[in-house]
Amino acid sequence: MTSPPPSDEHLPVYDSLVRERGDVVAEAREVSERTLHEARQALAGAGARPRPARR
Repeated sequence: MTSPPPSDEHLPVYDSLVRERGDVVAEAREVSERTLHEARQALAGAGARPRPARR
């Protein structure tokens, strides 16, 4: 018989790691959302800019 997993409300090991190293999961989520947004803009043509002429 196994014990149930700990609730998300109290994870002392995770809390101490966040205090020591920062919330890497939240940072990765933010970067992922920003990258997805930029990719959607690029695919829609919103990010297209004319390239400067090469000399």
